[in-house]
Amino acid sequence: MLSEHVDYWNHDGWKDPYSSAALTERQGIYAREFGLSSPYTPQAIVDGKTELRLNDPLQTTKVFQTSAELSMIPLTISRLIVDGSSPALLRAHIEIVGHSGKLGADVYGAIALDHAESQVQWGENRGKRLTHVAVIEEMKKIGKLDKGRDLSLDFQTKLPSGADPRNLRLIVFLQQPGQGKVLGASMAKPGP
Repeated sequence: MLSEHVDYWNHDGWKDPYSSAALTERQGIYAREFGLSSPYTPQAIVDGKTELRLNDPLQTTKVFQTSAELSMIPLTISRLIVDGSSPALLRAHIEIVGHSGKLGADVYGAIALDHAESQVQWGENRGKRLTHVAVIEEMKKIGKLDKGRDLSLDFQTKLPSGADPRNLRLIVFLQQPGQGKVLGASMAKPGP
């Protein structure tokens, strides 16, 4: 699970400190893909292919059960460490071995906060302290998996100033080009 904070609410007088124009654009692509008149909050997308209405418990159960039964491309994150302090670098090794599939995929790396909070100053949530999980700090395409090929790559990114490695996770996922179906994912946390 990743929490992708959009910036289209920032005009209400309070800026979400975790929002991003890139994530708003990503949500817009999903809205077009699913034939929606516009993006909305909260919107949940499962495996890059199913829009989930969180107020429908039967649909939620069915979508997650179906997702759990899907065969995914296995990927491994290893040697995940944080080096230095100004700036700190997160480094990891990513491997996909035994991929004999007929589909290629883009490889994305996302740095997310395990826990985040924000104090809302304006808008409908004015005065509320909101708690968030798996909040994306950074997400970028880090490679490409070719059809029927293995992949081995080293990943490195600078962490924001003051980032606490104990509050971070690295999520790597494979997604068909054009923000298509998610074909595999893995998550790891930096060691001590």
